[in-house]
Amino acid sequence: MTQRSVLVVLFDGVQSLDVTGPAEAFTAAGRVLGDPAAYRLRFASLDGAPVTAHSGLRLMADASLKDAGPRKTDILLVPGGDGAHHPDAGLLDWLRAHGPGADRLVSVCSGSLLLAEAGLLDGHRATTHWASCADMARRYPAVRVEADPIFVRDGRVATSAGVSAGIDLALALVEEDHGRGVALAVARILVVFLRRPGNQAQFSAQLAAQTARREPLRELQQWITEHPGDDLSVEALARRARLSPRHFARAFHAETGTTPGRYVERVRLEHARRLLEETPDGVREVSRAAGYGTPEAMRRAFVKTLGTAPAEYRRRFRPTPA
Repeated sequence: MTQRSVLVVLFDGVQSLDVTGPAEAFTAAGRVLGDPAAYRLRFASLDGAPVTAHSGLRLMADASLKDAGPRKTDILLVPGGDGAHHPDAGLLDWLRAHGPGADRLVSVCSGSLLLAEAGLLDGHRATTHWASCADMARRYPAVRVEADPIFVRDGRVATSAGVSAGIDLALALVEEDHGRGVALAVARILVVFLRRPGNQAQFSAQLAAQTARREPLRELQQWITEHPGDDLSVEALARRARLSPRHFARAFHAETGTTPGRYVERVRLEHARRLLEETPDGVREVSRAAGYGTPEAMRRAFVKTLGTAPAEYRRRFRPTPA
């Protein structure tokens, strides 16, 4: 059986779950496979000293990165946390020197900011915690930032979104290495889903937009999510909010950070995805229920946003019966 080395980078201010979540997934895979060394985990800080996580938890290092670096590394895992926003220059130098040599370069949450600062994501598709996506795109224009998915694979580079998404990415790597059966067994041990698709949204349409300050608009946001199949044109929504269309559009954007049209698009796409994943309804029924009107309109929305047609999305991401 192939054994793989996993080097986990530690630093002060790290998010502890970014470290322990994937580590538990890889360790559980070894238990399922009957080989504790299936994934040989090493934890290393820059100088080999313990680090203090953002939560105050103390994490011990097995070695310094200087000592760990020369060895062959199958998976180099870089977690995120507050410390990723103010990186140590020595850590960045180490990543620049050793990141290209890892077979798979993996980040969790804001760990992708470290990889981007080190120049290791240039020309790659990548994601990070939703709160940092806009900043990452602005600071690193050579990186193709994708704000929606919970993880992104681009060749040997794999980046994941906030915190728990690191477990999803680790499960995907286990499935790639050892098959779906092993990954499913690991998911059952950890009591998590196998597996949220990589292009599943990081958060719902309601969380993606700010919550409006004024109660009428706040109530309207909730009403939209509960009635995706209704007439949700600006004119219809303005009438419900008792505002002129122009005043409504300006107020909605000012208070939510997005336009009414984009908010409606996210709500309808989210609703359609949920129906495709959770119900046996046909594509035509789903398109009507989600407010698209026709299967072709829904297909265009799926291809534009997700890069796949509704029928293919259902085939890939609807859980299969146990």
